[in-house]
Amino acid sequence: MATVAAASLISTPLRSSSLPKSLCCRRWGSIRGPKEGIGMACSLFFPKNCGTRRTAICAVNQDAEKSFKKTVEVDRLIDMLKVANARELDQLVVENVLAFNEDFWIRLAARTDTCKSDDDKKDYEELAASVMSIVDRLVHKTNERIESATDVLKAILNPVVDDVEEISWPPRNPEALTLMEKELEKREQEGQLDEGFLSEVNAQLRQAKEDGDKPGLEAMLQKVLQIYASKVLRKRSYVYKGGKVLAGEKFLETVIEAPEDHWNRLLIEGLNIGKGEVAPEDFYAVIKKRIERVLIRTEGGSYQQRVLVEYLRGIQSRAEEIVQALGGPHP
Repeated sequence: MATVAAASLISTPLRSSSLPKSLCCRRWGSIRGPKEGIGMACSLFFPKNCGTRRTAICAVNQDAEKSFKKTVEVDRLIDMLKVANARELDQLVVENVLAFNEDFWIRLAARTDTCKSDDDKKDYEELAASVMSIVDRLVHKTNERIESATDVLKAILNPVVDDVEEISWPPRNPEALTLMEKELEKREQEGQLDEGFLSEVNAQLRQAKEDGDKPGLEAMLQKVLQIYASKVLRKRSYVYKGGKVLAGEKFLETVIEAPEDHWNRLLIEGLNIGKGEVAPEDFYAVIKKRIERVLIRTEGGSYQQRVLVEYLRGIQSRAEEIVQALGGPHP
């Protein structure tokens, strides 16, 4: 997605800057007499609010320093690009794709204009064309990945969408959900349920919520994320420790493996506030521990991390509702 943002900046037309009207039209007046002149000079060069003036000067100096540092960074990147071979150039563009914004192209154009020889100017022009070509290729690859993620999502949802593409939930065909789960498992084994896929599902889910008139689609997409989270979380088990079975972990994994509409029954049968043996406090502690493990083992801020953590928190929220309904203590 970073490449798309960079490309949009590159394609933005440059805007010419102009002085504010307040500066262009300010008139200081004329000095008509000695006393009046002294007073006028003092008011101009030594304003009463000196603190405000010092603050303004400081802000200008900071802006100038910041602008200078930016220019130095852009120049350093341009110098590196100039001496890079074809392979190194590709790598540099990929690693610094967000740097190819409006400031970069303005600076590159300025350096091109100040070249002393036609050969140097041509080198800069060829560099600009090469960088633009690589960025365009990156954008194209990103778009292909987005389209691929969309196709994967369509294939997963296909069993629960009828012939006229009407969206209803739960599906009219009782086998549709099983077929959808099998398709999702197949795509997961093929390595297609990556960050691009999760990003697409989240984008579609957000749009469905905003539209407000597609509750069936919203439920479908939520189900896709639930199945995904369940399959990923059940890959690693924490039931056994030192040759012993941890009751809380075993119960959590039982809930993780079950469809969401079975959670109520399982929680009533498993928690000691109902028919089971696991104390709610122990169950909450196990869920907290599993969330911590997810945070450690997944990339920070990734869609995968968000989906897995929300799934586990959903289980805890449902358990809290069951405990309260059965007259148990608040968490």
